[in-house]
Amino acid sequence: MRADVIGAGLAGCEAAWALAQRGVQVTLYEMKPAKKSPAHRYDGFAELVCSNSLKASRVGSAAGMLKEEMRMLGSLTMEAAAHTAVEAGGALAVNRTDFSDYVTEKIRSHPLITVVESEVTEFPDKNTVIATGPLTSEAFAETIYGRLGGALSFYDAAAPIVTADSIDMSKAFLASRYDKGGADYINCPFDRAEYETFYNALITAETAPLHEFEDLTVYEGCMPVEVLAKRGADSVRYGCMKPVGLTDPRTGKRPYAAVQLRKENREGTLYNIVGFQTNLKFGEQKRVFGLIPGLENAEFMRYGVMHRNTFLNSPKLLDSGFMLKGSENLFFAGQMTGVEGYTESAASGIVAGINLYRALNGQEHLALPQTCMIGALARHVSTENENFQPMGANMGILPEPETHIKSKQERYEAVALRGINDLKNILE
Repeated sequence: MRADVIGAGLAGCEAAWALAQRGVQVTLYEMKPAKKSPAHRYDGFAELVCSNSLKASRVGSAAGMLKEEMRMLGSLTMEAAAHTAVEAGGALAVNRTDFSDYVTEKIRSHPLITVVESEVTEFPDKNTVIATGPLTSEAFAETIYGRLGGALSFYDAAAPIVTADSIDMSKAFLASRYDKGGADYINCPFDRAEYETFYNALITAETAPLHEFEDLTVYEGCMPVEVLAKRGADSVRYGCMKPVGLTDPRTGKRPYAAVQLRKENREGTLYNIVGFQTNLKFGEQKRVFGLIPGLENAEFMRYGVMHRNTFLNSPKLLDSGFMLKGSENLFFAGQMTGVEGYTESAASGIVAGINLYRALNGQEHLALPQTCMIGALARHVSTENENFQPMGANMGILPEPETHIKSKQERYEAVALRGINDLKNILE
């Protein structure tokens, strides 16, 4: 048996891995390093281009539940994350270069995977997983949309990264919200006057031009901080600058607002500004973000950038196994299907790979229970919806528990354990 996978991002690597681990000979096509999208910088596979966080670890959370399901399905992403994790409180964050290197080595050394470094521009006939991502090359995107039509376009943004030793720790402090986990975040506290000065600079700063497209549609899950700020004076104070769960050791009180920075690498030499995806011009980023207490002399290793993401109108095109309706075993996986987030994309790749394997063996798709997170996401992208939008893992897409549980934390834990057990029963 043989199959093709197009794209060596998270979803493509998971699909190739799932197939090869089941004995299928896989050809994996990847256009890097010869050609990169505007957002990609690294030559390795499974490059993390936005944040280095894979979100919450606790099984009673949507993100933690999803990760546990992925482990049950033999996820390469979860294996790589376990080997390259950095401290991030209750979240799972990784050193992004180590993570990419780990996945790349695993894929390239697998005896059943052949990597072809070439851009694909022709639409495949059969037995293929297309996982070229929301940053699909223009040529292949035109091919896909010419064949399928019905794409949705959004813009996505990445946050800046600064060096740890350029942060003024006489103004910032180490802590996690509500003291959960270790003191894994650097927190930059604002009083009211400092916040108002920063806010006014943020909403009046000059943004970089977007030459490719006239219309700007921003996806809520990765919104530029300046776009969020323009929604109201307190919008960022209830978003990425919320001060809840923090106490400024200088005052003994909760700050008026706060910016958090999270480790970008295991050594703790680099930090990214959490939630500060942006499309400000580089000079404006240095000026405006320099108004954050503690970042007055910050050294930027990467400025925030903005790029286009494209998504299929999946409810019209895909079934719940991520297969193109009416095709001969053509599957899509990753963010282009409308699942939003690193782990969500990877999970869809696992499912697409497993289902292609099953199709090659004359079997039906894996019957994912709707109570598990991966099953709920698969249902989201395959259920008819005139207002379809990308969706990340969240408890709202899962069925309510059979009995009412008043405590939200206990209810989420019960829902997570139910879904995990249901998936376990299916796999057994």
